[in-house]
Amino acid sequence: PSQNEPVSDELSLLAAVDYKPPAQKSLQEIQELDKDDESLRKYKETLLGNPAVVADPTVPNIVVTEMSLECEAAPHPLVLDLTGDLETLKKTTFVLKEGVEYKIKIKFRVNKEIVSGLKYIQQSYRKGIRVDKTEYMVGSYGPKSEEHEYKTTMEEAPKGVLTRGTYNIKSKFTDDDKHDHLSWEWNLAVKKDWKD
Repeated sequence: PSQNEPVSDELSLLAAVDYKPPAQKSLQEIQELDKDDESLRKYKETLLGNPAVVADPTVPNIVVTEMSLECEAAPHPLVLDLTGDLETLKKTTFVLKEGVEYKIKIKFRVNKEIVSGLKYIQQSYRKGIRVDKTEYMVGSYGPKSEEHEYKTTMEEAPKGVLTRGTYNIKSKFTDDDKHDHLSWEWNLAVKKDWKD
């Protein structure tokens, strides 16, 4: 047995040298593979859902549709429609009472292929100076007919006389490959009270 050990080591070394990672397959190719194997088909359906793959090549793979601030204390919903004219959003200002807790929720669709490493990046500016940059890891998602939802961790609006005022927010939905799926700007006014 001891004589065989170097041979098996050599074989495993050769196998390691010759190893090539599998080529990335499209979702359609993944669905076509082993389609006659019922148990494998069900397993893939569990992992991927039962997506309606969009064949139209002009439709982007990622479509970001809506951003909202979820705040239990807010007197009304704070929602941005991201499917329209993004220029008008630059004039949109959400009012937050200082110190309240809120989450940012983003809705998006994945139309054709599995996407990995999605990120939401937010930069806050006050009087032209960047005061904050936050990066949220959104994750990996497969295509499906319904929208996906992502919520950030709980955030707290700034508090105190010096932090009150209007912040210009630059938001970006991107991924590990730095594909800019959507960039938009909006404003956040931190006030002493909701109607101040």
